[in-house]
Amino acid sequence: MAKEIQSPPQSPSQTTGITFSSPSPSPPSLSMMLSSTNNAFSLLSKGWREVRDSADADLQLMRKRANSVKNLASTFDREIENFLNNSAMSAFPVAPSSSSSFSSEIGIMKKLEPKISEFRRVYSAPEISRKVMERWGPAKAKLGMDLSAIKKAIVSEMEMDELEMRRRRVDSDRFREFYAEREGEEGGFGDWKPIRSLKSRFKEFEKRSSLEILSGFKNNELVEKLKTSFQSLYKETDEAKDVPPLDVPELLACLVRQSEPFLDQIGVRKDLCDRVVENLYKCKSQHLWRLPSAQTSDLVGNDNNHVDDLDMRIASVLQSTGHHYDGGFWTDFLKPETPESKRHVAIVTTASLPWMTGTAVNPLFRAAYMAKSAKQSVTLVVPWLCESDQELVYPNNLTFSSPEEQESYIRKWLEERVGFKADFKISFYPGKFSKERRSIFPAGDTSQFIPSKDADIAILEEPEHLNWYHHGKRWTDKFNHVVGIVHTNYLEYIKREKNGALQAFFVNHVNNWVTRAYCDKVLRLSGATQDLPKSVICNVHGVNPKFLMIGEKIAEERSRGEQAFSKGAYFLGKMVWAKGYRELIDLMAKHKSDLGSFNLDVYGNGEDAVEVQRAAQKHDLNLNFLKGRDHADDALHKYKVFINPSISDVLCTATAEALAMGKFVVCADHPSNEFFRSFPNCLTYKTSEEFVNKVQEAMSKEPLPLTPEQMYNLSWEAATQRFMEYSDLDKILNDGDGGKRMRKSRSVPSFNEVIDGGLAFTHYVLTGNDFLRLCTGATPKTKDYDKQHCKDLKLVPPQAHKPVFGW
Repeated sequence: MAKEIQSPPQSPSQTTGITFSSPSPSPPSLSMMLSSTNNAFSLLSKGWREVRDSADADLQLMRKRANSVKNLASTFDREIENFLNNSAMSAFPVAPSSSSSFSSEIGIMKKLEPKISEFRRVYSAPEISRKVMERWGPAKAKLGMDLSAIKKAIVSEMEMDELEMRRRRVDSDRFREFYAEREGEEGGFGDWKPIRSLKSRFKEFEKRSSLEILSGFKNNELVEKLKTSFQSLYKETDEAKDVPPLDVPELLACLVRQSEPFLDQIGVRKDLCDRVVENLYKCKSQHLWRLPSAQTSDLVGNDNNHVDDLDMRIASVLQSTGHHYDGGFWTDFLKPETPESKRHVAIVTTASLPWMTGTAVNPLFRAAYMAKSAKQSVTLVVPWLCESDQELVYPNNLTFSSPEEQESYIRKWLEERVGFKADFKISFYPGKFSKERRSIFPAGDTSQFIPSKDADIAILEEPEHLNWYHHGKRWTDKFNHVVGIVHTNYLEYIKREKNGALQAFFVNHVNNWVTRAYCDKVLRLSGATQDLPKSVICNVHGVNPKFLMIGEKIAEERSRGEQAFSKGAYFLGKMVWAKGYRELIDLMAKHKSDLGSFNLDVYGNGEDAVEVQRAAQKHDLNLNFLKGRDHADDALHKYKVFINPSISDVLCTATAEALAMGKFVVCADHPSNEFFRSFPNCLTYKTSEEFVNKVQEAMSKEPLPLTPEQMYNLSWEAATQRFMEYSDLDKILNDGDGGKRMRKSRSVPSFNEVIDGGLAFTHYVLTGNDFLRLCTGATPKTKDYDKQHCKDLKLVPPQAHKPVFGW
């Protein structure tokens, strides 16, 4: 409030302030006018300052109120949006009966949303203060002063002060009433009717939704199914209670059947075991009263299927007990599981190019054609020989200074023959050449050179050869599936040596031992091989595509009337007695007069070349010995007849190649030639007299051209397909688990696995002793690789892997 200003005493006729006219007839003096003017202007300036300060305070108060309204509106709008989002994205199931109510509530909120947004926009505008003042405080809308106000101030200072104070009271009361109506207890809009109604509606909606959500959760079908499934886990079926335990005849029959491989080792034939099992199972008929009626009728009506019935009985008993057994007594419980969807196949063989032998060439083609499939990645694992051994094995003094150099040679040789670039990996393991055995033996544990991440499927070419002196991890423990392919009839070769019968006896049992302990499946190329456990007979070899192309070329020449064959007969093979040279010389010498002027060209190199040629000269045979050549050499295309009297081969590759080129083949009626009998150009003989007749027939006729089906059967595509089928790889690679492997789960511990594990452990113990290794014919220092192997293959010394020495 303005202070009262004291002035000098004046006459009663005078008034305080400035007047433009006076009722007094006489004008005031100059000093009095100046004094009155100064007082008036002083009062005016002072009043102006008070008005300005009051207006500023009022404006600040209005700004604060406007900001409070704006913040409240923003907070309220965010709460509405959060509530809508939470309601729309609720994970709780709602009962079907409340779906319409829920939809209506959402609709109301969607209608209110734009109005709330508009409310926030309006009250958050900068000019809200001015709008409030225009509506509720018209006296404050104008802050400027006119002359009438100045006049009133001059006329009466006290009157001005009273009017100013009265006006401020009225304005403050009006503002108080305006905000009091709109402020809640917490500064909100609690007393405003639209907001109050909206808040009550929200409370009702929230209460009703919570009740409906709880009721919907209780009535949800998914919850009911979940309860039922949990109850079924612990519910024991009535059928399980009715299954009786196995009786004594059934237990004995199961034991005999599980022991068949072991009994076979001691001389008890499989057919005898089957009869024992059948007789024991027939004894079961005396105890059928123990079984339920349905099971009794099944057993009586299926006498011929006693093995299947026994399996069903064992399975039903085990299912009733709920017992499950994982693994075997000797097995590794943690087989590797490859996370990749693409399976990995490792092909391990005992020889490598440039040694032109079957175990070097055929695994190479197998790897190339298996790699063409996108279902698996392939690694070919071949032996690496030190330079001193390379000079003894590889032809034409060809040696390699590094594995990379030999790998380049192998790939170049392969691409020239298959016509495509094979996408597979080549890996090397340490090997040593044995002059006495004329074979390559692994040095150390071959399985360790295959990384654990790639240890999925293993193909062992010549599994008995690879595992004779194998001292390392069991193949079936490291790999998920192991397939062995038998290439060589070792028993036939051993019988030709000194004390061959005794050696063959031991080798026969050792081969059974190692193949059973280290393989899941064994493929025999023909019936000429030893009958091994877990084995089936199937030719999984094909011929080089180049020979099929030669055959097509010869067929075209013959179709044009040209002479395709201008030469007679020939024989090709490594010049050692076991490769059929003994049989050839005996047949030619016995029927020398019958064959007359028949001449035979012989191509081959080998350790027994001098002795073979000397024996031929002794009998004065018409044999022309020539240097060994590749069978695809141009010099051999014009021959019409290929003669192969060998009976030591398992499956002669040269015979298949000769048939692919469209030639006649004269061979013995032997299990090794069983696959070739279906070809019309294959002429087999059983006696020496038939040999003469077949030779004369072949020399006097022309061979028939091959049909497309016959050519396909000789190809590597068909061989790969047969291999995938008979090795069970088609089932393994096409399973529906997306490449994921699960550990095998069995109901009972298999007696076969116990025996196999025991054989593998015993073999590991025996091969760990250097003295026993040498006594059984092992190459010295092959238990581990040597320093030269470490240098060539960049390996860590074996002592780093096995710091503790012993078994």
